[in-house]
Amino acid sequence: MKKIIKTLFYAGLLAAVASCGGKKNESAAPSMMMNPEDVIRTVEVAPATRREVPQENSYASSVEAYATNNIMPQQAGRIRKINVEVGDYVVKGQILAEMDRMQLEQLELQIQNDDIEYARLKSLYEEGGVSQSDFEAAELGYKLRKSSYDNMVENTILRSPLTGFVTARNFDKEDMYSMSAPIFTVQQVTPVKLLVGISETDYTRVKKNDVVSLTVDALPGRTFSGRINRLYPTLNPATHTFQAEVVVPNNDRALRPGMYARVTVTYGVNNSIVVSDQAIVKQEGTGQRYVYLLNADDTVHYVPVELGRHIGTEYEILSGIEEGQLVVMKGQSGLKDGLKVEVLNR
Repeated sequence: MKKIIKTLFYAGLLAAVASCGGKKNESAAPSMMMNPEDVIRTVEVAPATRREVPQENSYASSVEAYATNNIMPQQAGRIRKINVEVGDYVVKGQILAEMDRMQLEQLELQIQNDDIEYARLKSLYEEGGVSQSDFEAAELGYKLRKSSYDNMVENTILRSPLTGFVTARNFDKEDMYSMSAPIFTVQQVTPVKLLVGISETDYTRVKKNDVVSLTVDALPGRTFSGRINRLYPTLNPATHTFQAEVVVPNNDRALRPGMYARVTVTYGVNNSIVVSDQAIVKQEGTGQRYVYLLNADDTVHYVPVELGRHIGTEYEILSGIEEGQLVVMKGQSGLKDGLKVEVLNR
């Protein structure tokens, strides 16, 4: 009996303790819960500043030879000499190759005979021994043969019409040239040119002789300067761009045709508000951008902004805020209009 009473006593005691513990937890729980509105957010701010922002865009392009000439005679014949190879730098007028000279030598002998005959007829004409019509007919025939000779010389002794690099050679010495392809290709690289496709929105902002800068992947660390030499008068309806021809002096011949380039065109300078790109917040589900501004009572409010150029780690602000306003740079998560904040960097 005593054992039963003892067991009942301990059971009652445990129930009492459990009951007291449960009441203690219920009373403590409300004191640990906090309203999210009461949480003080910490932020860092910086004043919006105004400065000059270059208005420029970069475009991808490729370096091209300023001029390209395909060297070939006007008629088929055997190639007797090859004087240059691919990669050689040649100057204007330099002999690149010589064709078979048989026809040229025959015509040369005929011209020498014509020179003597022409001088004799001219002397007789001046003395009245030949009529004017006969002399003029002989003179015309002489000039035609002389012109044919000069043309034959040009097509037998092949010279470079420009200064540049030999970029192709399609025949060897003693080959029979059949007019199927040029013997040589020569490209002028001082200067070089680039064709840049510029957006139609900038059509009125680009002018002939505007200075541009460019870089190429093949020459890291170097920046080249050029000018817009020509603006094409029509736009591409598919891409809504127009072409601008940029000419670069390339006096050291560092730029070579085919190099990938990035061309930067500057349209002027704006005096604009600038803030860190960390301050820009994108509104969910829209393309709207905005920033939070700090009020005098340490509350914040957000304002939509219109962005301009992205310069390094900063954005140009075209509208929405004024110079000197304090913009929240860090801690935007969870902010909303009217919320009180603690400024860490004041």
